[in-house]
Amino acid sequence: MPLTNTQLQYYDSNLLRLPADKRKEYHAQVDRLVQNLCRNVRDKTEITVTRVIKAGSFAKFTILRKTSEDPVDVDVVFYISGKDAGTETLDHLNTQLYDLLIAQYPTKSVEDFQIQRKAATVTFVGSGLSVDIVPVIEDETREGYGWQYDIHDGTKVETCAPCQIKFVRDRKNADADFRTLVRLAKKWRNRVELKPLKSFAIELIMAHLLDTRGKQGSIEQRFRDFLLYVAQSGLKEAISFRENTTPVPQFTDPVVIIDPVCSSNNVASRISEAERQEIVVAAGDAWEIANFASAENDVAAWKELFGPRFRTEDL
Repeated sequence: MPLTNTQLQYYDSNLLRLPADKRKEYHAQVDRLVQNLCRNVRDKTEITVTRVIKAGSFAKFTILRKTSEDPVDVDVVFYISGKDAGTETLDHLNTQLYDLLIAQYPTKSVEDFQIQRKAATVTFVGSGLSVDIVPVIEDETREGYGWQYDIHDGTKVETCAPCQIKFVRDRKNADADFRTLVRLAKKWRNRVELKPLKSFAIELIMAHLLDTRGKQGSIEQRFRDFLLYVAQSGLKEAISFRENTTPVPQFTDPVVIIDPVCSSNNVASRISEAERQEIVVAAGDAWEIANFASAENDVAAWKELFGPRFRTEDL
């Protein structure tokens, strides 16, 4: 017997979704970091921060609560003005931010700080929260837009943090179960350790299915449809959205999912052919397990997909 919406909403609300008290705690921790970092940036560098936005899964309300296999991170976008996007490098900006963060937290070990491809990261051991400081060179001609740099290959991509938050909010407004479906998919992804399948890509695949197929069917059916879509399509068809502006370039990457706020950005460009195949096989296996679990009302099978903490009612 299939799981009801009530059962999966219970699982989402009580075991997947970040609870309100933790959200408040993380907000306060991030706010303190941002306040101190902005002051240090102003006093110790020539960087001009014009705007700070909490972004990513945290701002979109698709983040999972922290467990041993579900890390919690918050993206904080620092919009920077007075820089030439044609010549400025993320390497220089990130190094400055990295140095300021180390100075800001003198009692933390260096292992708690990292330089990512597009961000400087600080991890708080007590709460387990990781904060990615993402510098974006502001586009003064377009509200909310700017350029992110990759420190490894020097490439830059245009982005708009408020637009990405609005994209998910619009889908949630069109479908009350949208965020639940995203969290279910992210939990499955973490469970099977499909690291190349990033959270943003999951959000966009789920949005594509909503846009093209509507919101008919139960939450369980639509989660199984997500798995089946990935398995059957092989992620070989390019995905784009009504928000995309033309022209949309032709990409040759194994997986093409166009960023709805920047048509020249393929958010799945780093998925290799081998990783694409791995994702597709995993989705096919998961679909078979989910179908069996649904038909047989087999809780043990659902736990194969979501882990041993899966439950749909109070103990």
